[in-house]
Amino acid sequence: MSSLVKLVVLISGNGSNLQAILDACASGQLEAQVAAVISNQPEAFGLERARRAGIPAHILEARSSKDPTTRASLRQEYDERLAELAAHYDPTWVVLAGWMRLLSMAFLSRFPGRVINLHPALPGAFPGTHAIERALAAYRSGEIQYTGVMIHLVPDEGVDDGPLLAQEIVPILPDDSLESLEERLHAVEHRLYVAVLCRLTRREMKDTPNR
Repeated sequence: MSSLVKLVVLISGNGSNLQAILDACASGQLEAQVAAVISNQPEAFGLERARRAGIPAHILEARSSKDPTTRASLRQEYDERLAELAAHYDPTWVVLAGWMRLLSMAFLSRFPGRVINLHPALPGAFPGTHAIERALAAYRSGEIQYTGVMIHLVPDEGVDDGPLLAQEIVPILPDDSLESLEERLHAVEHRLYVAVLCRLTRREMKDTPNR
C-alpha cells in the first residue's frame, strides 16, 4: 500500500463523497489510499465512515472569538495545526470533500498545488455556501436553466475560484425539489470526483516511476 498515492481527506459532514472515494480505492478503480480523514466537526458521520474502513479519523475543532484580531489569530493557529496533522501523513493530495471552512495560506502554503475542492455549482456561479439552494431559487425566478458540479485546485484564499480540473452541467427539472436536485448533484459529484482523482493519480504515478 505504501507505493500508492496517498490522500488526506477533509470533511465537515456526512461524507458521501468520502465514501465514493473509499469505495473506488477498495475496488481498485482508484489506485490510491486514503491515509487519514480529518474533520472540524466531531459529529460528522464521515468520521464513522473512515473508522469502518480502518482509516485514522481525526477531530480538530476550531476555537472562535468575537474579536476580529483574536479571530484572525485563531484562524491562523488552527490552519497551522491542521497542516501539521495532514503533513504527518505525507499526502500526495489533500482532498476537500464537504469541508466547510475557508483555508488560509497558513495551510495552503504547506501543500502548494496539492489541495483539491469540489463545489456544487459551475465556475463563477454561486460560490460559497448554500449553492444548491441558491441555484434552485435562481431557476425558479427564470435566471438559469441548469446548474452543475466543478472540481478545482485551491491555490489561495479565493472562494471556489481556483484552476478548474473538471465540470459537468446538471439540468434543473421543472418539478425539482431541493432534495431531488441535491440527489442528482451528489451522484455527479461522486462520479466526477473519483474520475478526477483517477486521472491525477495516473499522472502522478507516471511522473514518479519509482513511487
